[in-house]
Amino acid sequence: MTSLENNLVADGERALVRRIADGGPALVALSGGVDSALVASLAAEALGSDSLAVTLVGPAVAQEEVDRATEVARSIGIRHQLRSSDPLARAEYRANAADRCYHCRSVETETLREVGAAERVRQYLDGVQADDLAEDRPGRRAMDEAGFVHPLLWVGWGKATVRSVARSRRLPNWATPSNACLASRVAHGDPIDAELLRRIEAAESVVRAEGFRQVRVRVRGGAARIEVDPDEVARLAAEPLAGVVRERVGAFGFAPVAIDPRGYGAGRSALPVVR
Repeated sequence: MTSLENNLVADGERALVRRIADGGPALVALSGGVDSALVASLAAEALGSDSLAVTLVGPAVAQEEVDRATEVARSIGIRHQLRSSDPLARAEYRANAADRCYHCRSVETETLREVGAAERVRQYLDGVQADDLAEDRPGRRAMDEAGFVHPLLWVGWGKATVRSVARSRRLPNWATPSNACLASRVAHGDPIDAELLRRIEAAESVVRAEGFRQVRVRVRGGAARIEVDPDEVARLAAEPLAGVVRERVGAFGFAPVAIDPRGYGAGRSALPVVR
């Protein structure tokens, strides 16, 4: 960044802290991602003990994300709670239509609002940032309906600025690849259940254990397609590693198992499996 850009970001940071402070006691929906981590950091600075980070735990949330959120909260020094929330209780979510995320967030915000009411919270904050606006996200509509506000949008920050500020604040996940709920791996129209989500989480873990940072195991029917960062595809596709990984992923009940030659791409769960 140029010195002018740095100054603008610093001004935005101070403005965010002031505005959050003016809003009173706050609850931050904290995932393991950098966007909500930065909002939690700003809220802790603005409000101290009047800020609370809440991480939801459920069948669609990978344990790795919960562990990362816990690490982030500890690093920031913000009060932190883990709360169970199960969107699988809603039939519309299990059906996995295109508006699945709306039903998921509707269930989750009910839990978050219950926590907030007990804590006498006056504002509910999340990590939506400017780059998110480029996509139609039904989950954001549910957050809006529940009264959540998006501090990062107040200053127009996208992912690059978020990572830069998070790095300056020494947040442990500032460079961590973006993630999404486990249900995002399942092609729309294929029903979702807890057992399928557990198998996806386990399959991704065995791929990640080979040193890959960004991993998706996307499924349609019984088939699975493995995605890693584009610059890591060649390593994954080379034998004998390719065969080993396909066998280990297949051990969780997926067949056939393919490696996507394009590498990771957001929102590909509805595409045909590459064979």
